[in-house]
Amino acid sequence: MPLSREHHFSLLFSWKILQGLKNGTSTDRIADYVAYFWENNLRLHFEQEEVALFSHFPHHDMVKTALTEHQTMRQFIQFVVDSGHLETERRQQLEDLALLVKSHVRMEERELFPALEKRLSGEALKQAAVVLHDMCDTPKGDDYGDEFWDIKK
Repeated sequence: MPLSREHHFSLLFSWKILQGLKNGTSTDRIADYVAYFWENNLRLHFEQEEVALFSHFPHHDMVKTALTEHQTMRQFIQFVVDSGHLETERRQQLEDLALLVKSHVRMEERELFPALEKRLSGEALKQAAVVLHDMCDTPKGDDYGDEFWDIKK
């Protein structure tokens, strides 16, 4: 459940990036948000999924896909946070990141999590809940101050 709640914020993250790009917001402003969201949400979220859930089924095809997508998102984030790239390249990487986050969350929610829940025993699910709680018992949100996605701001 905590991971699914966090997925809501990940979908908003994706939407905000796409809105910012659509509105012509500078990639520096969007990249600052990406760095903020990575440090305050996604980094730990990925670790939680990888340790609490994915570690039980490292050879499952959907787990392999999810892990590959996590790595790709890390690379996109590193790229866009680095200001040494051309504006057009950063815009493309930001769009690619936003679209991958959106499709990744949908895949996890609709396919991967239900598949893992069916395969994990009740005891394994309890252990996963303990691991998740131990890793971070503070609910995450998104209280970033610069509303770059709002064309009026």
